This record gives sequence, C-alpha cells and structure tokens, in this order.
Amino acid sequence: MALLVQKYGGSSLGTLERIKHVAGKILTAKQQGHQVVVVVSAMQGETDRLIQLCNNLTTDPNPREYDILVATGEQVSMSLLAIALNAKECPARSYTGPQIGVQTDSVHTQARILNVKTETILNDLAEGYVVIIAGFQGVNERGDTTTLGRGGSDTTAVAIAAALNAEECQIYTDVEGVFTTDPRVVPHASLLPQISFEEMLEMASLGAKVLQMRSVELACKHNLPIRVLSTFSNHPGTLVTFEDKIMQRRLVSGIAFSREEAIIAINGVPNRAGIEGQILGLVSDANIEIDMIAQNATDKDSNDFTFTLHRKDFPKTLKIVQQFAEELGASVKSNTKVAKLSLVGIGMRSHSGVASKMFQALGGEGINIQMITTSEIKISVVIDEESLERGVHAVHTAFELDKIPSEKKHSLMEA
Repeated sequence: MALLVQKYGGSSLGTLERIKHVAGKILTAKQQGHQVVVVVSAMQGETDRLIQLCNNLTTDPNPREYDILVATGEQVSMSLLAIALNAKECPARSYTGPQIGVQTDSVHTQARILNVKTETILNDLAEGYVVIIAGFQGVNERGDTTTLGRGGSDTTAVAIAAALNAEECQIYTDVEGVFTTDPRVVPHASLLPQISFEEMLEMASLGAKVLQMRSVELACKHNLPIRVLSTFSNHPGTLVTFEDKIMQRRLVSGIAFSREEAIIAINGVPNRAGIEGQILGLVSDANIEIDMIAQNATDKDSNDFTFTLHRKDFPKTLKIVQQFAEELGASVKSNTKVAKLSLVGIGMRSHSGVASKMFQALGGEGINIQMITTSEIKISVVIDEESLERGVHAVHTAFELDKIPSEKKHSLMEA
C-alpha cells in the first residue's frame, strides 16, 4: 500500500464534529494499510481572528511577532486531531513546522521552504503512528518561526510529500475538486477529472483559489501529482499532473476571474526611450505588482501607457503615477470598477479561433473589452466589473464547459 500525505483545510476542521469526521477518514486509510502523514490548516476563521487581534493593537506589527502569533492556529487543530485519533485507538503524534524540521528562509509572513527533515516522520511511521504536521509554518536559520503566506498549508503538504517520495499529495477541502469555473457563479460548472500543472498554475495565478500557486510550482518541480478532493464525499476529485498524462485532451479547461482589479492610464507620455521603465520602476520600488500592460502610439511624439493592478494597491499607485505624470506634462485616467476574465487551456497551442470565439461570446452579451493579454494557453480580458458574471456565463456556454465528462477512476483512498 501507499505512503499518503493528506492536507485538510480550515473548512474541513471548522468544528469538533468535523475534526472527528477527518479522524475517521484517516483511520480508514490506516486500516487499508496505508502509512499516513497529515498536514493541517487552522480551524476555519481562526487565522482571521488572530489577525484581527493583531490589527486591534497596530496596523504595522513586528513581522517576527506576527508570525509567532498566526502560527498558533495550526497548533490548535493539529493537537485536536491527534487527540481525536488517539481516542479512536489510532496512535498519532502532532508536530509544529519548526519541531518537525520545515526549514525556510527568513522572509517573515512570506517565507519559502528550503528543506524538510524526514527522520522524525519516517521513524514515527515505522512505529505505526499517524504523523500530523502544522501547515503554513516553518523555522529559519535563527530558530524563529516563519509563515508561508495565506494558503501556505498546501505548500507545506507538497514539500513534505516530495521529501517523502509519496505517490501523490491529497488536498482535502470543502469542494469535490477543480471546476471549470467557480460553481457559485456558474452552478452547472463541470468538475475536471484531470488538469495539467501548467493550466493549474495559470488558474491559480488568475484568481482560482483551490490551490496556492507555490504548491503547484513545487509539485511540478518534483514530479509529484496532486489530487484535490472533498472531505465530505467519496468522489475521486481532480488529479493535477503533467500534460502528457492527461487522458482527455481539451481545447479549454476553465475560466478564472478576479474582481479586485483597477486600471491606470497615463495619456500623452512623451515618446522617448526608457520612459516606460521609469514608470514601472517607480511602481516596483513601492513593492507594487502590476499585471496587464498596454501602450498605444497616439501620434509621433506621444503614447498612452496603461496597466492594471490589484485594487488594494490602487490608492498608493495612483499617487505615484499622478506625481510623475505631472512632471511629464501628461494626464492620468483611472477606473476601479473593472474585473479580469481569463480563459485557460493547453489546447490553445494547437487550435486557432479560440480568441475570436471568446470575444464573440462577450460581444453577444454587449460586453465591451477594455484590455487583452495572451499567452500560449491563456487569454485574459479586462471588462466592467458589473458585467463579469454575465461574461463568465457566456464564455462557459460558448466553449461547452458544462459538458466535460466526470472521472470514473477511483483514488488511492478507494482502492
């Protein structure tokens, strides 16, 4: 049988009854002969509660102390799950990230995993224990607790699975897998039986919240399949794997979207070399990430330079840009009521007409496209925020994404 690494999210551990349910699933795996390592998130809402406590004291906490605070949420859920398993006469031991040896760099609140020590895990497994590890956290070279950013428990699970050479990493959540788009927006969205690492990376970066982007990057690097499953059903879920392992090739796999977008346009930028770099350099120096970029020549002497960014960074960015534009004699226009809609699929590499079909679907709904960007497997457009849901429905229907057949193959847990 297999060595399984399972990760349970906060919604799976939100109450004591749910913790007991998770303990039952783990016990079933043990009874089937599997060795089981479990990575846990904090109980649902706990990390937000801890952050609010911090914010009530200051909006600019010391990063080291902030990490020590928010890392305690996972410590509660790991110990409660271990207690529940031991109560079922299933031997279990829990460990924090620092205790088990999840070694990271020293970038507090956004640390990256450098190494995972496996000696304690392997010894405990050999003795018949279920090993439970707090996700989202590690330890730097100074011995300080670090955290990996929101969603970091996914990355912890993948890193541990890779270090242990597990057959796959199972991510348990409150949905049955990866859907063609958010079922809360399109109720008839299809559950994808498989999706490639490359598509999943695009989906995660474009707004899909099923998996943290770093976890997908790490799994791809280590050739480690990820299976996304529901804690509350026995559906085999979605397998995230390499493109050449995909059994059902599709033109398009899904639609991702982000509501929290903003546009800033600088009109009348002098047409001289390097000025675009100056604009982007000022924004970058303020630790602000921009997304889509467009430049149009209005005449031989000037251009219009437009870019998008996350709405939370809009006020700071607008102030920077307005000051620079004033020095240039240019004007600034902005819009914070926009959204980004993206179509993703590895089939785009070898098929034409995808963009025109997408644009026709949006045009049929009277939705105006403000910006466009493309890659080999992605087309993203910026549209009015109020048109987003209509646009998602229209594109989903145009590409018949509600007709993707479900997977019949069983997961390791059902073998």
